[in-house]
Amino acid sequence: MAEIERIVILTGAGISAESGIDTFRAAGGLWEQHRIEDVATPEGFARDPRLVLGFYDMRRAALAQVEPNPAHAALARLERDFAGELLLVTQNVNDLHERGGSARVLHMHGELKSALCTACGTRSRWEVPMIDRPPCPVCHAPMLRPDVVWFGEMPYEMGRIYRALETCDLFVSIGTSGAVYPAAGFVQEARVNGARTLELNLEPSEGSRLFHETRLGPASALVPEWVDEVLSSAGG
Repeated sequence: MAEIERIVILTGAGISAESGIDTFRAAGGLWEQHRIEDVATPEGFARDPRLVLGFYDMRRAALAQVEPNPAHAALARLERDFAGELLLVTQNVNDLHERGGSARVLHMHGELKSALCTACGTRSRWEVPMIDRPPCPVCHAPMLRPDVVWFGEMPYEMGRIYRALETCDLFVSIGTSGAVYPAAGFVQEARVNGARTLELNLEPSEGSRLFHETRLGPASALVPEWVDEVLSSAGG
């Protein structure tokens, strides 16, 4: 790996599962208790805003009960010690990467601890419930919603992500299902531009065949091992 100078990492729900956060399809999890159409679409929010706001208030409050795991810590170490360029893109809306020590995280699907004002467009850091429609800190309109990308909406900073995929030497997918686009297409984008591709996952994803290499196991074991390889090869 000595020639690796630019790495793009994509993380999905699987990296947070060992911290106690349900994956998207977890049996008995939050998503099983609600139809996606009701709590994760603009139409659902328009139809029943209290249901949606309460759902995300519950998810935000649940973050206090979980902690980063060794996979999050390993990626923070890579960010700190890798001499090349590193872009960490996550599909997760939790803050475990930041709490694990990563400082440069791109949340393509938004964040639970952020509010989006539908009146003025301002994004604000947010820790408290929204269900009673508190005012926007900027324009004071009671028009806040979770700053989370719902189905049918465009993920954040796609231009920046695709530019990184065009120039990276290595693309690594960690704990993703390979089922949700546009993220599921990142491996093909990276390969077309000449990058090596690696999947670290508990089980093969829907796109496993597209990767040069797939390693299976828990993220808390696989990710630290891989980071050790990268840093030792680079003399880190």
